[in-house]
Amino acid sequence: MAAVLVSQFHARDAEGRVYSVHEFQESTPSVDGLGGTEPVTTYKLAIGDRVRKLDDNQFLLIQSDITIVREPDTYVGSLPETTVAS
Repeated sequence: MAAVLVSQFHARDAEGRVYSVHEFQESTPSVDGLGGTEPVTTYKLAIGDRVRKLDDNQFLLIQSDITIVREPDTYVGSLPETTVAS
């Protein structure tokens, strides 16, 4: 199984602390090599703590049971765009 970082964003808890959240897509190749299952999206803090998505903007820090909310427009980045020279 391979996990690929697809995006990063910031989220804030009720006390105002900001967390850097990483979004990964994991895929499992099939045994016959003809295609795998649908990718599974997982979330982790930059420090490695696991995060569960509750809805589009709310997430739960699993170890501490703290709810965090995605900050609007704090998209940190994703895979770089490919530029093709002509």
